[in-house]
Amino acid sequence: MTDLDIRCAAPSDVDAVLRFWREAAEGTSITDDHDGVTRLISRDSGALLLAERDGRITGTVIAGFDGWRCSAYRLAVHPDFRRQGVATALMDAAERRFLALGGRRIDAMVLESNDRAHRTWGAAGYHREDHWRRWVKSL
Repeated sequence: MTDLDIRCAAPSDVDAVLRFWREAAEGTSITDDHDGVTRLISRDSGALLLAERDGRITGTVIAGFDGWRCSAYRLAVHPDFRRQGVATALMDAAERRFLALGGRRIDAMVLESNDRAHRTWGAAGYHREDHWRRWVKSL
């Protein structure tokens, strides 16, 4: 996809990203708000990757690295652009970022009920680890 641009999100993108997630992403998070996304970008300016075509957001992924583990969150592609290589381009960019930072393994957060996402991650070479479960506590 040669007309697709991948770039890091800027503070001025926060509202557009939140609108995009409401339209294109599955599920919601306690941090899906202006303060949460702004905090992410200010803490790690390279973590939120945007795919754009003609200035329109077509996909996102958060490629977070804490110095020990690489984590992929919020891989989302707008319904009008699915099956056109957007997710692949985003994950290629995320993987390059992780390698440059010294990462060695990527954990991806994927909703249990999102079968389409399961197929996408599997096609990208990821596998499910059923012996792990996520434990959470909201603050």
